[in-house]
Amino acid sequence: MNSNLILVADDEPSMRLNLTELLEGEGYAVELASNGEEAVQKTIQHNPMVVLMDIKMPKLSGISALKAIKKHDSRIPVIIFTAFGTNEKPIEAIKSGAFDYLDKPFDIDELLSVLESALDQHKKVQILDNTSSTPHDNELVKAEKYIVGTSKKIRDVLKLVGKIAPKETTVLIEGESGSGKEVIADAIHRHSKKADGPFIKINCGALPESLLESELFGHEAGAFTDADKRRRGRFELSDGGTIFLDEVNTLSSSTQVKLLRVLQHFTFERVGSEETIKTDARIIAATNKNLKKEVENGNFREDLYYRLNVFNISIPPLRERLEDIEPLTIHFLKKYAPNKDLIISKDALSYLKSYHWPGNIRELENIIERATILMNGKVLEKKDLSISLKSDLSNIYESLSDEGSIPMQKIMESVEKDLIKKGLHRTNWNKTKAAKLLGINRRLLYSKIDQYNLKEENK
Repeated sequence: MNSNLILVADDEPSMRLNLTELLEGEGYAVELASNGEEAVQKTIQHNPMVVLMDIKMPKLSGISALKAIKKHDSRIPVIIFTAFGTNEKPIEAIKSGAFDYLDKPFDIDELLSVLESALDQHKKVQILDNTSSTPHDNELVKAEKYIVGTSKKIRDVLKLVGKIAPKETTVLIEGESGSGKEVIADAIHRHSKKADGPFIKINCGALPESLLESELFGHEAGAFTDADKRRRGRFELSDGGTIFLDEVNTLSSSTQVKLLRVLQHFTFERVGSEETIKTDARIIAATNKNLKKEVENGNFREDLYYRLNVFNISIPPLRERLEDIEPLTIHFLKKYAPNKDLIISKDALSYLKSYHWPGNIRELENIIERATILMNGKVLEKKDLSISLKSDLSNIYESLSDEGSIPMQKIMESVEKDLIKKGLHRTNWNKTKAAKLLGINRRLLYSKIDQYNLKEENK
């Protein structure tokens, strides 16, 4: 093992040259490879301390080379470079054993920091046999949906998904409405060992308590009025796959007890039946509230919380990763106008980045979808963003004296009230459509209408 050798594998000569100059300037010895096959061969030949490798290379892809290197010596840290930050290749890389990944073009300080961490880890495990699970040899089916974004916060989420997806562990995803919890759950399933099984979703907050139990666990014929035949529930349908329980915080106390039993024993009964049914479904739950606080407030069972929160993924709101607005906007422009090659102007992009985004990604998607219908030409301009993103924040700030304090709670409530009013107005007070447009459930929308005493204009 060469204690000072770094292997750089990239098919671009300029990248190999730049990295050689950088690393040699830091005191490292450098070995080079121009394709995936050569990277594997030179790893076996020279046993470097760390491999820096591009994900897209000729002869053998970075993912395949990574797997071969890990099969040769699982202790060698491999850092992946990718120019594809808006798809799920990084998840596959982490899942396949990569130490970390960096988006091209990468920050030099970040590269050196990650490299130092990789070297430090390698030194600690060098004398030990790594018995961690061997990555799967089969390539994943190409994902139809992608997690879009290149910000550090979303990259950290991708790393977590890559680590947890191959396990059987129960996952709790926390994040605001519209922040992408379902997309993350979908990615976990598609990169899991149960990817060939069903992925069953249920929004716990969208159904009344009287129907939810039947939806989850099924019922027998005659179990209640209108139950004219046996029905299989979502847990039964998801056997061998994954069940996604969205808005799990809305479950009633009685349903929480039954869900706890499923998590403890992986068994349940249909409504109106004494037959015990086993399930092999992996459970992913999501909540738009802080579930720990819900436990503290007596709204959620503590034992169920700990059963669900075996592995936690927190999705940052869009306002905390504004650098993702551009790739997300481009993604939605392609989605809703695939044949038009639309772009966004700098002015419009700056306008989008100036907004607070209480509705998160779902709100951005709705705005871009509408803009693709109304806009003329190939460039999305500020004027095409048909709803006012400014709300009445400026009026609040302008009313403050120089010595005055900033009323954060009032500002947040004003933004929320303004957005709900716009959503109701745009849908002619169709609350179902307004809730969908705003990215919230109907129950929450009704609550907000009462909270802000909103009235339909013609009533």
